Amino acid sequence: MSLKTSHLDIAYEDRLIVQDLNISIPAGEITALVGANGSGKSTILKTMARILQPKKGTVLLDGKSIHKQSTREVAKQLAILPQNPTAPEGLTVRELVSYGRFPHQKGFGGMKAEDRRVIDCAIEATKMGEFCDRALEQLSGGQRQRAWIAMALAQETEILFLDEPTTFLDMAHQLEVMQLLEQLNDELGRTIIMVVHDLNHAARYAQYMIAIKQGKAISFGTPEEVVTTEVLREVFGIEADIVTDPRSGVPLCLPYELYRAAEGKVLRGRKVELVNQIAR
Repeated sequence: MSLKTSHLDIAYEDRLIVQDLNISIPAGEITALVGANGSGKSTILKTMARILQPKKGTVLLDGKSIHKQSTREVAKQLAILPQNPTAPEGLTVRELVSYGRFPHQKGFGGMKAEDRRVIDCAIEATKMGEFCDRALEQLSGGQRQRAWIAMALAQETEILFLDEPTTFLDMAHQLEVMQLLEQLNDELGRTIIMVVHDLNHAARYAQYMIAIKQGKAISFGTPEEVVTTEVLREVFGIEADIVTDPRSGVPLCLPYELYRAAEGKVLRGRKVELVNQIAR
């Protein structure tokens, strides 16, 4: 299933956030949107998932404008897990996951055998079986995130959007969620598009990356093509060493100082060079 944007403009009232965006999402792979805070990553994700309406241009799902399709039709093709989702107090994991079946239900017939089978499969895939009767507020952060992912899986969509899925999680729970997404991609072939703040997580778990700056795609491609000193300077304003991760073989970013792009000078360091310039 193909997904791409064509000359996409996105605005909040009169403020243009994204201008003339043209990107394609590889099918069957994990794509990570990276960039500084306020660069437009989440705005792009929400527009591609049909939550926001573009000011201009289109999001094409299998060649058809996603914003001209019905909500139910789109919900059968893609699912989105927003940042910090909330649920009513007392809602159990199984009840939450069952919400994912709504796009497939007709009328007021209730759950059918197929719906229950899919729910069980989603709970099993996310290893939430022992927690399925617990209320969400009784779970750890990582367990809650797995429950929400299970709900998205229950929609049985080919495409899954996630907006910063590891926010506010400790390192162990971050790895738990990222490894789960990797497993879903490997074993179920789901196309996953996620906004990620941790550049090294993006490089490790995504096969394709898109670096965003001020609403524009500055660089896109494999982690090796995107995680470079030049891209990091332009997109994040940092100086970093790029080394090869000895375990995974992907690029590993080691940031060490800020970069002043306007003057082409590092904010700290290079003291001898600056002193010599002053002396002249």
